[in-house]
Amino acid sequence: MRKHFLLFFSLLCYSLVIAQEDELHFMRGKVICENIDLSSVIIENQRSQSIVNPESNGNFSLFVKTGDKLVFRGLAVDTKTVEISKEDLSKKIVTITLFPKVIPLENVEIKTYPNINAVSLGILEKPAKKYTPAERRLAAAGEFHWYSPLLIPLGGMSVDGLINAISGRTAMLKKELEVEKKEMLLKKIEYQFDLEFFTNDLNIPQEYVKGFWYFAIEEPRLVAEINARNKAMSKFIFAELATKYLELLHSQSK
Repeated sequence: MRKHFLLFFSLLCYSLVIAQEDELHFMRGKVICENIDLSSVIIENQRSQSIVNPESNGNFSLFVKTGDKLVFRGLAVDTKTVEISKEDLSKKIVTITLFPKVIPLENVEIKTYPNINAVSLGILEKPAKKYTPAERRLAAAGEFHWYSPLLIPLGGMSVDGLINAISGRTAMLKKELEVEKKEMLLKKIEYQFDLEFFTNDLNIPQEYVKGFWYFAIEEPRLVAEINARNKAMSKFIFAELATKYLELLHSQSK
């Protein structure tokens, strides 16, 4: 008799536990996700297939059972599945954190409109001159002419321009500008021509190639063609200059 009673009591307790787990509970929750319209998130209970949307502040509520799986999805968030536990049901508010969806870009196309500029828009009558750092320093120093001191009271020349000219600063800045121009030419040569062109085609020893560049950029014709990016004509002039340069090297070696 006692065994039957214990068995009946065990079955009753088991039934009560099952009944509690199968009981519906009213759950309050809150969705958290930065910079996202939370009202666009969809919350689906997979068991009951019921769907709710949180409010704009992320608050939501629905009936659930222990073990229910809630799916949080949306166009702007990563999908997340949460299984409801007994601990969740004991909380006043269940907090769910979502993460914004990262959409990779396969191709990024950058369009330029070269025909739209200050001149085409009528802002300038002609394109503005672009100054290099050395050109800007020289322009700031001011040009000196024989009549400049006479025009100082009339604004013809700044006092700084006169002082710079007298002290020799303007001459120094002009030299600096010439050096800068040559450095830019050397970079253009290095960018436009392979080393093999000078060593194989022009027979310039590799250790003398840069020396040949310095020699070549004194030729105005070559400078003009390099700036115009006329590679064919530049090679022709380089060939002429290489003959002269090799003759100089040969004469110095004697």
